[in-house]
Amino acid sequence: MQNVIPNLLTWYQQNHRKLPWRESVTPYQIWVSEIILQQTRVDQGGGYFLKFVDKFPDIFSLAAANESEILKIWQGLGYYARARNMHFAAKQIVNDFQGEFPKSYIELKKLKGVGDYTAAAIASFAFKLAHPAIDGNVKRVSARFFGIDIPINAPSFNKQALELLTQAIDFAPPDIFNQAMIEMGAMICTPQNPRCSQCPLKEECVAFKFNKTSELPVTVPKKSPMKKYIHYFFIEQDGNVAIVLRPSSGIWGGLHEFPNVEHSSLEHLPLHFLEELGLNSENIHVKKYDDYKHLLTHQTIFARCWHLSSFPNNIVLSNQLILVNSIEIRNFPMHKLMLKMLNNLNL
Repeated sequence: MQNVIPNLLTWYQQNHRKLPWRESVTPYQIWVSEIILQQTRVDQGGGYFLKFVDKFPDIFSLAAANESEILKIWQGLGYYARARNMHFAAKQIVNDFQGEFPKSYIELKKLKGVGDYTAAAIASFAFKLAHPAIDGNVKRVSARFFGIDIPINAPSFNKQALELLTQAIDFAPPDIFNQAMIEMGAMICTPQNPRCSQCPLKEECVAFKFNKTSELPVTVPKKSPMKKYIHYFFIEQDGNVAIVLRPSSGIWGGLHEFPNVEHSSLEHLPLHFLEELGLNSENIHVKKYDDYKHLLTHQTIFARCWHLSSFPNNIVLSNQLILVNSIEIRNFPMHKLMLKMLNNLNL
């Protein structure tokens, strides 16, 4: 690969996108941007990045924040475990490294939520260390350039790509090499209809040479996502609305939502759940409001929102279930499905 690396670097310098996190080489901002970009596309990530670093400008402010503040800023990105991991890692850096990011790949990987790719990205972008940063874009470029015909999600693919890229990265500044490879996958070596005629690597690209760009990378069909059926209850009481706090672990951990129950279908209202909340179904006006279909990575959620008008003081309050003023409900961190419901309810 070393023969075409000069072409790659020249192409990058002339064509790379101007992105807010590329204006900084601070490990903190590099880390924030990489975690955010694991959750969303670059065109959406910029806004989240700027909002995040405005609220938490350094590792100390992030470590000192409460979880609810962080989840509120993260709201809409999904997979909220990443935000909680960032909070944990920020405390690690403050407590164990006096607020300075560790400067080795091995030490970076000890941070909560930092895996191979993120550690390599911080190590190379911030500290100019020769560690290939292999994300989805780089995997695709590597599969085509080197002609790797192993399924792209197989551990053996990662091992082979890492070996080949580790040899190549020594022939270029590590930070520019990694950025250029990522940019190649985003702008030239795209999943469909790659722009091979404009590719700076085409002279040595196996897929281009043997007309295999449509065959590489090798992918394995994903399993169909499992289906979940959830009934949500919009409960009003004297201008207040009932919400619950989800457990800190699992899907949407630490976020707020309407009281709800998972059921086998959406067809029948699970009245037993109302009794568990201390609601006498005879004194409750129940009305079906809206149905929703919400797609997650590994599951599809079918949800129904029921509007319940209750009499005062007949809701069982707990540490999880609270009543909040309807005007203030959006101050609480919530997931996208919940935000859809609030929009439809004009809250």
